[in-house]
Amino acid sequence: MKILRILAPALLILAFTGLMGCRDQPRLRMIGSPAPDFTVKDSDRTVNLRDLRGKVVILNFWTSWCEPCIVEMPSLSQLQKQMPTKITVLGVSTDADPTAYHRFLRRYNIDFLTVNDPQKNSSDLYGTTGQPETFIIDANGTLRRKFIGPVEWTSPEIVEYLQKL
Repeated sequence: MKILRILAPALLILAFTGLMGCRDQPRLRMIGSPAPDFTVKDSDRTVNLRDLRGKVVILNFWTSWCEPCIVEMPSLSQLQKQMPTKITVLGVSTDADPTAYHRFLRRYNIDFLTVNDPQKNSSDLYGTTGQPETFIIDANGTLRRKFIGPVEWTSPEIVEYLQKL
């Protein structure tokens, strides 16, 4: 009984603390809601997410030093080439160093739409916690799925899912 009186409060505190760590739940609730709009302007271009409506948007947050980001970039490029009338891949780099961002684009021959957001305003809207993190937005601007980590974007399952959107 004495141990129970000592352990019960500790277990409650532990359980409460564990629930506090579930920070991603509000962002998961975004699924099915309008995708948060943003505008990012860097030295090369200005991109407004709203302007991409009419196509499915693959919104990919990445950085130049991220190994998993490097791994998935070729499949994002290939997906854009494979489905040019159906989707738009939008890569948003959160690199603080614009030179590293541009070097990455050249080194890996990135040929889909990209923009650099060193202030991370756009990724903060989506509650990203790491890189790569990708959001699928349907042609009407509704957030449909979220992927954390690298994805093989040209896999039959992904392509079929995107074609159905």
